[in-house]
Amino acid sequence: MAEEDDARIRILQSLRGKICEAKNLGPVSGPNRQRDLCTFCTISLDQEEVFRTKVFDKSVSPFYGEDFYFEIPRPFQCLSFYVYAKSVFQRDLPVGKVSIRKDDLLKYSGKEDWFSLQPVDPNSEVQGKVHLEMRLNEVITETGSVGQQLVVRIIECQGLPLISGQNCDPYATVSLVGPARSDQKKTKVKKKTSNPQFEETFFFEVTRSSSYSKKSHFQVEEEDIEKLEMKVDLWNNENLAQDVFLGETRVPVKILRNDHIHKAWYLLQPKGNGSKSKSDDLGSLRLKLTYIEDTVLPSDCYTPLCNLLLKSPDVKPISASAAHILGDICRERYEAVLPVVRLLLHHNRFVPFVSAVAVLELDNTQEANTIFRGNSLATRCIDDMMKIVGKSYLAVTLKPVIDEICESNKACEIDPIKLKEGDNVVVNKENLQGYVQKVFSSITQSSSNCPLLMCDVFRSLRHLACKRFPADPHVQYSAVSSFVFLRFFAVAVLSPHSFQLRSHHPDPEISRTLTLISKTIQTLGSWGSLSKKLSSFKETYMYDFFKSFQEDKCIEKVKKFLDEISSNVSKESSGLEDAVVLKEGKVQKRAQGRKRLGKKNFKKRWLRVTNRELSYHKHKGKEALCIINVKNIKAVEKLDESAFNRKNMFQVIHSEKPLYVQAGNCIEASDWLEVLGQVSRCNEGRLTTFHPSNYTGGAWQCCKNQSTNAPGCKPCTTTVLANLQLDIDCDRETERIFSLLSSSNSKLQDMEDACASMAVYQGPQREQEEYSKFTIQEPKETFQTLKQLRNVMEELQRQHNIRNDTAAQYGSLDNPIVGKAS
Repeated sequence: MAEEDDARIRILQSLRGKICEAKNLGPVSGPNRQRDLCTFCTISLDQEEVFRTKVFDKSVSPFYGEDFYFEIPRPFQCLSFYVYAKSVFQRDLPVGKVSIRKDDLLKYSGKEDWFSLQPVDPNSEVQGKVHLEMRLNEVITETGSVGQQLVVRIIECQGLPLISGQNCDPYATVSLVGPARSDQKKTKVKKKTSNPQFEETFFFEVTRSSSYSKKSHFQVEEEDIEKLEMKVDLWNNENLAQDVFLGETRVPVKILRNDHIHKAWYLLQPKGNGSKSKSDDLGSLRLKLTYIEDTVLPSDCYTPLCNLLLKSPDVKPISASAAHILGDICRERYEAVLPVVRLLLHHNRFVPFVSAVAVLELDNTQEANTIFRGNSLATRCIDDMMKIVGKSYLAVTLKPVIDEICESNKACEIDPIKLKEGDNVVVNKENLQGYVQKVFSSITQSSSNCPLLMCDVFRSLRHLACKRFPADPHVQYSAVSSFVFLRFFAVAVLSPHSFQLRSHHPDPEISRTLTLISKTIQTLGSWGSLSKKLSSFKETYMYDFFKSFQEDKCIEKVKKFLDEISSNVSKESSGLEDAVVLKEGKVQKRAQGRKRLGKKNFKKRWLRVTNRELSYHKHKGKEALCIINVKNIKAVEKLDESAFNRKNMFQVIHSEKPLYVQAGNCIEASDWLEVLGQVSRCNEGRLTTFHPSNYTGGAWQCCKNQSTNAPGCKPCTTTVLANLQLDIDCDRETERIFSLLSSSNSKLQDMEDACASMAVYQGPQREQEEYSKFTIQEPKETFQTLKQLRNVMEELQRQHNIRNDTAAQYGSLDNPIVGKAS
């Protein structure tokens, strides 16, 4: 059972951050190259590129402003950010890089720092690990003297990089290096693999002694063993071209003093063990990084904490609940609310909880026109809920018009100070007005697509606001518009890349256009709820711009839209009218009916999945070459690398032959699997088993079964059907909450002390400034919840400690040795 329990432990990693800007980028090559420098940034896990910014034109201090977020689906050694100079006629040239080892990521997590760019040297671009065994043997030479022989077995490697997107042809050289010697031997080349199995043994003469005696048996001269080291270099065989260096590791022979047999995994290192030569100043890069690594235990470990959090909506007062306490002590940490929201959404407990915290906020709101305008627990919860639940709603409502704005790029500047020479303010005003009308119409006509859960929340907010301010006829609208217009649609228009409506941050000119549209939408959304005044605009040019709108009709449309998404009439879910694009991008598709291997077997295609169908096209925007109804998808699973000697492959099993696809990188592969799995998981006839390899040569390569219709030999990935068709990993979310609570232990103690003091001493409050940072309405009830929290946290920490005691041994596959052994 213990082994089964350990198998259910998961290490989950995620990275969130921003590539902010670069400054003082150094010359690349050629005279005056700096003046024409067009650059872009990439992010790599080891040597696998997983993210790329847009190209920034002609600047040595570009502002990229690109946000990124991804789950990291595999182990990695190093996170690297590269700055490249874009070239039209040749390969893009590297300007420099920032490399951060995984072990150092937590030092920078949650911070914004400037990092100096380092030179990009091919000999330092390494990844992977090698499994070695060394031992010393006694040998007797032909002359009868006794010496030492070093036996080196190179067993295997794992995680070698792709070369030009393909698996490499690796081989290893094994050398015994000393002051006056360098004996080198070589393994056979292994074809098309990132995980070669070598299993080759090499013998090296270490030293001889002049005579043999039992005293000198198996002893190596001190001076010799101190100076010798064994070096293993990995190379990619390029046949006609120069072989490519993949990494090296060096192990001092003296390690065998204490252990005659040494067997361990080693991380591959840059050539020369990472020694750096002095280089020119290449500039610097400003990055903001948040790296999270969660050790997720088996589900039953989280049951007590999860149950305590799910009880929160029923606790009176709500400020004494576990969920509210977390929001209270972590109010400065934006990420603290999200796991609670996810957990409550999954268990259908979100609406009662957010209604309770909204009542608490309304009780502290004195003016109706400031309703839900602050950064409170209620507003943060609803913000996160809308981003999760309203993702498809945004896509179907805004994406077409945002795409048109970004691709047509008409001039829309109406600020007299910012107008460029030759700009026509009248034409610009017409362009802006046209865009605003399209965005406004898309929003106000979208009520039928608004998710039911959002409608439930808006209906509750409207009712509570009317109850709090019964004399104000507009408050029923402002309670809803402050979220759906100000915090949802207007923010998505302003930053479409943050809501996955565009793949990159827009250009400065387009960004300015979107800013003007967002401002207008905010005010239009407020008209029906506040007043007909334009006092919200400080800029005269925006005030003048609004005179062109017919105010009464706008107010009427806004009110009608707000009524429809927050009325007491429950609407049935009829599904989205239009197909929603869930994901699309470039892939390599395996041609059907071809031989197992061959360059022509894979073709570049544009893959597109909506809530209705999966299709692939020759290029983006072209007619579909093949369409698969998502209802016909029976399974979506990873494909073994050995199937086609390619990484990052997955298969879509449907009514016809499986569709084999290679994603651009591990992040993309994981995203495709998640999206396709989510859209098809409720299908009838889903498979319970699958073949992780392909059928070729008259048999399945995984199980050798010769029948093409043979049932799969491996269980399909299990999927838990979540509410709202959301993929929410409740164990991970609860582990996140546990980590947040643990890191805020001192605040929990302060809150506990405050409750104890308030419950015992009922007179004037002392140290009010210390206690005012917490919301404590009923100290005894809050104290009880804090005690319960502390008990479940202590037990959960004990469970973590048990697992930590059985951590992987240094030198094992899961914990390889870094650098030289000592």
